[in-house]
Amino acid sequence: QVQLVESGGGLVQPGESLRLSCAASGSMFSIAAMAWYRQAPGKQREWVATIMSGGSGNYVDSVKGRFTISRDNVKNTVYLQMNSLKPEDTAVYFCNIWRTAIWGQGTQVTVSS
Repeated sequence: QVQLVESGGGLVQPGESLRLSCAASGSMFSIAAMAWYRQAPGKQREWVATIMSGGSGNYVDSVKGRFTISRDNVKNTVYLQMNSLKPEDTAVYFCNIWRTAIWGQGTQVTVSS
């Protein structure tokens, strides 16, 4: 069974950067589209970005130009590089195999001065 484990969250100040990682077990990683979602307190989970098996990414408008999704199919890992972070980026970030019910446990990102 595929498992996803996120890491890399933390507390940063506005304008700083973080890189999230999602390590996947299982042999299907290289052919699977992967996604990042986030959930802020009191809000519904929100799609952030998706990367296809070929490496092309799509983003929600609010993070375009600031976030970059990438993957390493050798390491079975997907990344989310987050630059110019804003307080409104504060949320628990979840990794997901696109269009499946397979989720990681989440990693907290807090942007505050």
